[in-house]
Amino acid sequence: MRSRDKDESDFDPVPSVKNKALRVNLNENIYGTFAEIGAGQETVRNFFRAGGASGTIAKTMSAYDKDFSDAIYGIEKDARYVTEARLKSMLRYETDLIEQRISREKHPDKLFFSYANTVATIDFAKKYKGHGWLGIRFQTRPKEEFSEIIIHVQFHENNAGLQQITLGTMGTNLIYGAFYQYDNPKQLLKHLYDHLNNDQVEIDMINFTGPVFKDVDNRLMSLQLVKNGMTQAVMFASTGNNVLPANELYKKNILTLRGSYRPVTKVNMNMYEQSLKLFLDEKKVNKEKTKVIFEITLSNLRSEGDIDEKDFLDRADLLGSLGQMVMISNFQEYYKVVEYFSQYTAERMGLTMGINTFLALFDEKYYRHLSGGILEAFGKLFFRDLKVYLHPLKDPETGEIITSENLKVHPRMKELFKFFKDNGRVVDITDYNPEILDIYSREVHQMILEGQTGWEEMLPPKTTEMIKEKRLFMTSKD
Repeated sequence: MRSRDKDESDFDPVPSVKNKALRVNLNENIYGTFAEIGAGQETVRNFFRAGGASGTIAKTMSAYDKDFSDAIYGIEKDARYVTEARLKSMLRYETDLIEQRISREKHPDKLFFSYANTVATIDFAKKYKGHGWLGIRFQTRPKEEFSEIIIHVQFHENNAGLQQITLGTMGTNLIYGAFYQYDNPKQLLKHLYDHLNNDQVEIDMINFTGPVFKDVDNRLMSLQLVKNGMTQAVMFASTGNNVLPANELYKKNILTLRGSYRPVTKVNMNMYEQSLKLFLDEKKVNKEKTKVIFEITLSNLRSEGDIDEKDFLDRADLLGSLGQMVMISNFQEYYKVVEYFSQYTAERMGLTMGINTFLALFDEKYYRHLSGGILEAFGKLFFRDLKVYLHPLKDPETGEIITSENLKVHPRMKELFKFFKDNGRVVDITDYNPEILDIYSREVHQMILEGQTGWEEMLPPKTTEMIKEKRLFMTSKD
């Protein structure tokens, strides 16, 4: 048998959990606290086991009792414990405490940190898989302002003990990444899954803040979550801040519009405004509990090859300027969107789409992977209290306006379409300007790229103004 070459690596290029914890422990300047609630003290356990922890750990605690927790960290406005607000309260309290108790004069080179998590693991009935928040506040230079990484996870394992181990592994990866990979957030994000896989845990929100992340756009970090397969969908508000889908969608009426929005045209805005009006007129829709989601699929972002991050941010900026919430998803089929939303709400939902998109729903090739084919897909799509709001199309050859009344579906699909039409599941948008039906985003985008004129009138005034002011879609980032 051939002997191992002397210069051949004796270990995995990805450090083990133990080696990550040990490297942190052996750094004489890293010093901080651990506060873990809800799944044992699984993260700090890795640092104790690695050895050398006395030089790293100032304090470790687990305030399991709610009264104790409130006495230490205060009472949250919503009186909940597994929340982002609670996690931030823990992180702020612990970093303030270490600054108070550890003398800078005595330890001028110390890099302080506080790691915290607050989670709920799977219940005994195994109906609730569990989720949680974990984060770290840390310094990369003595006395600098703290930077922060906040993560939300959903557990997929069916055993509380396994979920605890998973949490401990990801927590260790997070601490290691904060100190040794902070200068490359994309790599840091990727390495959060070292020694883990997507079947164990899902990251569905992450935010980077503070001085070492001043150049990080968290929308791009959200995009990375979907690109890396760490989650199926992410959302960010009109402000550009990442938000947790569960918080935004819980028990809400949801109206979704899928598109390229490259750029947002008058057609897009008419679809939005008129479908929202129809949606809010529904008896089962509560205006105060309605969320409108502008969805862009990963496949749309990749339609021309690799994802152009500037192009993505241009679209996001435009939608944000219009006050819209954006979702990036890896859902090809619409029924998967509805299934995703159904995790959070049983209230009425609406999908707004054009004629061509609606006709594609009846193409059986998209459902060959389902044992029940198109019938299974439509069952999943319309099982919930769902309506489709259909925007008309102008036939480019004949000029005929096509609606649900005169569209042509495949003969085999006629009865299926008629069933949903007759049951009021398909509603035509009737308030529109026929003159705008000739506007297509891809043509407007090409006109902008080529420096042509005339595209301005095809877009909402605010969109035109923003494209010119910020030169959106006019150049690509290298």
